[in-house]
Amino acid sequence: MKPTWISVLGATGSIGVSTLDVIARHSERYKVFALTGHSRMRELAEQCLAHQPRYAVVADQAQAQALQARLSAAGSLTDVLHGAESLAWVAAHEQVDAVMAAIVGAAGLQPTMAAAHAGKKVLLANKEALVMAGALLMDAVKTSGARLLPIDSEHNAIFQCMPGRYPDGLQQVGVRRILLTASGGPFREFSRKELEGVSPEQACAHPNWSMGQKISVDSASMMNKGLELIEACWLFDARPSQVEIVVHPQSVVHSLVDYADGSVLAQMGNPDMRTPIAHALAWPERIDSGVSPLDLLSVARLDFEAPDPERFPCLRLARQAAEEGGTACAILNAANEVAVEAFLARRIGFTSIPVIIEHTLSRQACEPVRDLEHVLQADRLARQHAANWLALKD
Repeated sequence: MKPTWISVLGATGSIGVSTLDVIARHSERYKVFALTGHSRMRELAEQCLAHQPRYAVVADQAQAQALQARLSAAGSLTDVLHGAESLAWVAAHEQVDAVMAAIVGAAGLQPTMAAAHAGKKVLLANKEALVMAGALLMDAVKTSGARLLPIDSEHNAIFQCMPGRYPDGLQQVGVRRILLTASGGPFREFSRKELEGVSPEQACAHPNWSMGQKISVDSASMMNKGLELIEACWLFDARPSQVEIVVHPQSVVHSLVDYADGSVLAQMGNPDMRTPIAHALAWPERIDSGVSPLDLLSVARLDFEAPDPERFPCLRLARQAAEEGGTACAILNAANEVAVEAFLARRIGFTSIPVIIEHTLSRQACEPVRDLEHVLQADRLARQHAANWLALKD
């Protein structure tokens, strides 16, 4: 079998690490073309020595020189590149078959777009690419013949429960609703008063999943679920009203699809990202992911409840942005990234995150998306509005 060559964007993050774990279990089937990292240079060096990619990409020249020296001293033949152009280059290279798009935040948009334009198999873990520029990314996928496979456990679950003809339209294939599950995060049972005093450490202590800081805070505020709602609309050509969010604390049912005949299909499994990663890597086949079998007798119960939009206003803001469309979602995402960064730096309290987002949305007009530069311009302006709010608070 001819090996599949893969570029892993965001290799040192939790998704990147899990991806490399699955790849290592099938070394005869998958080869690493490139690994990229932003700040964890020691981890990236270890990954390069273990997987021997042809290229590594880092943020700047100083990082590149230091990493190159370390790898060369160890006898590695990996070439180290740097900068945004190099990220796009390893995503679109003619030898690359598949790209794991796992760079967190807006920084992952351009290399993901490059992979889509180049017709690659895009394993999408960077939800912000669809949130910011959904129309542009889906157009690029359609025009180039790329294959877009979702890695988020919820969207991967929906994909597995959908009929093969779902691109024809949900109504045409008998789909009534998409039920997007949420763990509820660490503050599911907190009162509004209790939420005012929570710390970054508490927000990052997710009860079920191991994730990076930014995604953990998004889960705690439930903005992660709001962004996933927007993502689901683009992936499955759904209206926001067709996507319902259901809190499921056990994180065993990863999402469900409700059909017109009353059938509801669910995808279940242990909360381990190697399952959707392995599914997308091998699709339409199945391979071992290293995830242990689900023991339903041990789980014993499955609970479901409605989310509280009063305690978690980020859900309301995300749904409003999804309904408005255009640049509203890019504005929402940018303001959230600024707010989360400020919370992690202890500049603001947890409940100020949605305040900053709502302020930014109110200050910036939503416009129909014209092109990628227009999206990036909206992103930059939104970050400035959010930064101005922070400056006035300081």
